[in-house]
Amino acid sequence: MQTDIDGLEIFEGALDTTTIYKNWINFSSQANLGANAIFTGIVRSENGCEGLSFDIYPPLLELWFLKWAKKALESEVLLKMAHSKGDVLNHQSSYMAGIFSSQRRETLELFEDFIEDFKHRAPIWKYDLKNGQRIYARERSYKLPHSGILS
Repeated sequence: MQTDIDGLEIFEGALDTTTIYKNWINFSSQANLGANAIFTGIVRSENGCEGLSFDIYPPLLELWFLKWAKKALESEVLLKMAHSKGDVLNHQSSYMAGIFSSQRRETLELFEDFIEDFKHRAPIWKYDLKNGQRIYARERSYKLPHSGILS
């Protein structure tokens, strides 16, 4: 199952990176955009984990993404993002970010900031998969701004 929200795609399970990449390159060609930077996150085999699992609250993720999309448009840059929900095994992809513009400078200027902000502020919760259980990855998670009852 896939959900698509104005450049944001949420997939059940691991991403089909080949298809997403092909779609994004076709998008770039059709829009006559000469620069695109595509980041692909792969689940590493470490800490005895069999993979990762993700929970997403789409309304919050959409708000986060739309703020970035608006900021990008101010520099004539377009954003796309794909993320998994549910289980993703080791050596599969859970995250792709695509940043597109007519010139490379604008694309590269936004690339790192967008990916770093995703890591720290996107409302996606990560769990380790160990022995068939989902264990919240607290030590590798960041507190989301304004996520508590008290501010």
